[in-house]
Amino acid sequence: MSQVNENPFVYSDTNKRYHTYDYYLRHTFGEKCAKVTLDAGLTCPNIDGTCSYGGCIYCAGGSGARTIDKRQSLSEQYNSQRAIMLKKWSNITKFIPYLQAYTNTHTTPENLVRILDEVRALDGAVMIDIATRADCLENEKIDILATLSEQIPLTIELGLQSSDDDTARLINRGHTLDTFIDAFSRIRERAPRVKIAVHIINGLPRENREKMLKTAHTVADLGADIIKIHLLHVIEGTPLATMYKRGEYEPLTLEEYVSIVCDQIEILPSEMVIERLTGDAERSELLAPEWSLKKTVVINEIDKELYRRGTYQGAMLRKCGPGTPPEAN
Repeated sequence: MSQVNENPFVYSDTNKRYHTYDYYLRHTFGEKCAKVTLDAGLTCPNIDGTCSYGGCIYCAGGSGARTIDKRQSLSEQYNSQRAIMLKKWSNITKFIPYLQAYTNTHTTPENLVRILDEVRALDGAVMIDIATRADCLENEKIDILATLSEQIPLTIELGLQSSDDDTARLINRGHTLDTFIDAFSRIRERAPRVKIAVHIINGLPRENREKMLKTAHTVADLGADIIKIHLLHVIEGTPLATMYKRGEYEPLTLEEYVSIVCDQIEILPSEMVIERLTGDAERSELLAPEWSLKKTVVINEIDKELYRRGTYQGAMLRKCGPGTPPEAN
């Protein structure tokens, strides 16, 4: 019997024992969709001095920012990247414009409306994805997002990274867990149609397995719709790189990372979509861990470990209940 046929996980039609983003999109829109990364020309309150300077200690200039030609308008960025995608996947007709670079609600309400109006009008867009921060979501802006979500499916991505406030201070995140929970709750209240995606990072300095599992429990307890699990990369030119060179930071091994991710998968509700299980870094800029460059290997090792355990997403949640580490039962 194949792994597909013996897979006990309900939200899967492959060998994946977790709720993949591909599965979610195919069952939401009826076919494969492609994300198109965009840069609206904004910045981050953690960089421009609104709350801090320099960004988080691992930040090398804003997620996705280096792959986009900022001289182009949003529609030009979209059309040029979509053309490239269509050469690779000629059968794709549905796209998700993704405002990824920096903090995309860190602007005036009027400019936010202008940006969203332009993105909403992009040809072939079936959903919009907006990356932002919990400390840049005043009620007026959430109401703008609520209005947009009545017109087109909308996902808001929030970087939690860790539920531990000591870790947040160490990485210079710029806001507390309470701030995050407050923004999350206000989105739920004022914009109930909006899907919320939460980012977490494994391998942050001074974090052990217990803290990483606690973060996963926090996301589960909040009831996020989507989670992105990242591996911490040491990128040249960042404060984290300085820590690494001084011997003040040791990255996770592949074996440690796979084991922790599988533990996290087991405590996440089965209906929560797992959009990402690791991350990407430019080979020329990555200092460590080198094994992370083989992304397919990492994903395959996670799949194999879940199969070896005979487990799947949410399996331990039923046994331990929300907020309780599995090892305590």
